[in-house]
Amino acid sequence: MRLRHDPLYPSRRSPILADNVVATSQSLATQAGLTILQQGGNAVDAAIATAAALVVVEPTGNGLGSDAFCILWDGKELHGLNASGRAPAAWSPERFPDGMVERGWDSVTVPGMVDAWVKLSERFGTLGLATVLAPAIRYAEEGFIVSPIIAALWARGAEVLGHQPGFAETFMPNGRAPRAGERFRNPGAARTLRLIAETKGRAFYEGEIAEEIAAFAKAHGAAMTVEDLAAHRSDWCGTISQRFDDVELHEIPPNGQGIAALMALGMLQHTAIRDFGPDDVTAIHLQIEAIKLAYADIDAFVADRAHMTGVDERALLDADYLRARASLISTERAQDFGAGTPPEGGTVLMSTADASGMMVSFIQSNYAGFGSGVVIPGTGIAMQNRGFGFTTQAGHPNQVAGGKRPFHTIIPGFAMKEGKPLMAYGMMGGPIQAQGHVQLLLRTQLWGQDVQTAADAPRWRMVSGLDVACEPAMGETTLAALRALGHRIEVEAPDNAFGFGGAQLVARLPEGGYMAGSDPRKDGQAAGF
Repeated sequence: MRLRHDPLYPSRRSPILADNVVATSQSLATQAGLTILQQGGNAVDAAIATAAALVVVEPTGNGLGSDAFCILWDGKELHGLNASGRAPAAWSPERFPDGMVERGWDSVTVPGMVDAWVKLSERFGTLGLATVLAPAIRYAEEGFIVSPIIAALWARGAEVLGHQPGFAETFMPNGRAPRAGERFRNPGAARTLRLIAETKGRAFYEGEIAEEIAAFAKAHGAAMTVEDLAAHRSDWCGTISQRFDDVELHEIPPNGQGIAALMALGMLQHTAIRDFGPDDVTAIHLQIEAIKLAYADIDAFVADRAHMTGVDERALLDADYLRARASLISTERAQDFGAGTPPEGGTVLMSTADASGMMVSFIQSNYAGFGSGVVIPGTGIAMQNRGFGFTTQAGHPNQVAGGKRPFHTIIPGFAMKEGKPLMAYGMMGGPIQAQGHVQLLLRTQLWGQDVQTAADAPRWRMVSGLDVACEPAMGETTLAALRALGHRIEVEAPDNAFGFGGAQLVARLPEGGYMAGSDPRKDGQAAGF
């Protein structure tokens, strides 16, 4: 990765070089993380402070009812945390005769994010939840000035979700979404954050807040109970990995889609991608084809790990299997692949790092924008809609069932080299996340781009079959060449939201310190000292 910054793509930003860094999708949240680092906290403390602040200042991408995942380097070893929640015990396929529901109470699974904060703080933090949640509580109580991109997404979300239980009361003061430059307060969120700090999360899962969630669910005919909330457990799950040359990409094991990035990298090992530059048509084509093959398999096989009884992650990452899948890729034409036959045997993203060497990749999300649209009155808790990630297909490993985790799109990424931490990174944005992990890793590690250049670069997103969405900055010549290969290209303007994601990257420098970059598609900032 080059230390010289050559602005190859349109951007107003340069990479940040410092001993302590925070990169997020909203600048006020970045400042919250920096404040904690300056108070003597470590990278985990900063990540929790940043995550809590994002709940308040970027409610369009996450909320107190989110799920979360984390990969962190503690200075000696790598850890993975799966804090995704499970379906209410009463859920079954019969509850969803017309398929899974995208919005409302019947899309809500148990939120796991708060437990992630608690687990991380207890095991690795130094300052305690009362200190690290203080910036978020202040933003919620005193208010913050709404930033432009988030304001646009807020207005879009309000149009769709304004009728959902509790939504307008919290997120539509004066009957509308707040506009850019207006101050927004969320006293309910301040109350909830205080209770989380005071009880180390117990109020959320067993006490006062849990009872309010369950009561609101019952009032609307929903299945979630206090017992469902109390049963939640996050898991220290480790990571799974895949090498590309001398770099290892680490992801959280299923129920997430991170394995798709690993599979694609494993296939690309057996292609001629190294012979081309980052924006060459053949390099883009090879990545798209590898991602197609990977997604065909994860759609068929990936689910809650406990329910992947035939094909597991070892089978999907089997070296011979990935070599065989790579052999299906043609450099001459695009193809529509089906699932393979593996040997038998799941949003906001922030990255932090501190001078001690600790590095954190943390992601939390309500799934689709504000999630389900359900907001618990007086709490500021916007509930996720992760239940939409299940299927009702009989016999599928991801078929909906009580107490089961759904397939997840949110994934943190972490790169290692020769047993040492290299880069904590990731990208919000639903189905682009695994695809984005591949694009960012190759740009930084194969083609040597710095983290800000990699974040600035135009992106593509495989949609389905031969359909591929591309940003207009890819250029008409490139787009025409991709069409000539048989890709059905849809040019989409960056929407600052779901489509092309929002990357945050922190890379370790060879002689100490870090380089951080933040996606210009968002309201965010990389900063350090």
